[in-house]
Amino acid sequence: MIVINNLFPVCALLVSGFLLKRFKLTDAHFLKITDRLIYYVFFPLLLFWKIGASDTGAVTDWKYCIAAILAVLLTYLLSACFMYFGGVTAFQAGSFSQSCYRFNSYIGMAVVMNAHGDEGVRLFSLLIGFTIPVINVLAVTTLIWFSSGQYTLKVKSVYIVKALISNPLILACVAGILYSQSIGRFPLFLINSFKLATYTALPLALLSIGGALTFKGLKKNFSLALKSSAFKLFILPLAGFTLFKLMHVTDMAFHVGMIFLALPTSPAIYILSSQLDSDTELATATIVLSTILSIISLSLVLCL
Repeated sequence: MIVINNLFPVCALLVSGFLLKRFKLTDAHFLKITDRLIYYVFFPLLLFWKIGASDTGAVTDWKYCIAAILAVLLTYLLSACFMYFGGVTAFQAGSFSQSCYRFNSYIGMAVVMNAHGDEGVRLFSLLIGFTIPVINVLAVTTLIWFSSGQYTLKVKSVYIVKALISNPLILACVAGILYSQSIGRFPLFLINSFKLATYTALPLALLSIGGALTFKGLKKNFSLALKSSAFKLFILPLAGFTLFKLMHVTDMAFHVGMIFLALPTSPAIYILSSQLDSDTELATATIVLSTILSIISLSLVLCL
């Protein structure tokens, strides 16, 4: 029942989003506007609120964040070795690499909210704040490195810095950490305002993800998409599990961290892949396959 209670609502909204698009009750324009509202307004507001009200000085939180980042870095290195020895082409490399460690924060937030409530959301928000910058640097650096374009070191550095300082999720997390350290609590009228404003974030995000799922290119890229999904849904959680145990991360922080590591890959990999000359069909195939297979990984984690 734990799995059904926590995963069924998420899956129901994803399927609803897919069916709404298929029966033309939503369209590409609606999804594009929805994505922008979620990415630039509602989700950053949710992160700022939850991080701003959390205790960022807790020892367990720091160990939990460090262990998760180390798991991402280890998976990145292992996937890089696989790309070198496994015959992944330069055109496929950027998309493949991202697929192995980038996470779908919307699905993660929904699952954590169902499983652990407000305290779990605070822990998850804090983890996002520390991992997104690291993941963005890895993703952008790899994409530029394997891109067919001629980028100088200066251009690469500028692009990476711009990607970081203009990311609304990173800005919201930084603002939340600063607020937490300086003030640490919100008055009731602001809490009620945040609640009303962010209630729309996760349902709209899940409907949008479902509507964006497409099986185009899945058959052609199935083998490589399955391998990248194995890195994301098996190797990354296994690395995180080991590091959490070694660093004595326990209780809710351990469970929220494992949910984070077992998430499907982020739809954002398609956008970056298209901008930096990587394989968008592979990106799309991996998004779909990892989203489907994450039902297994998340179910196992919820049963821990």
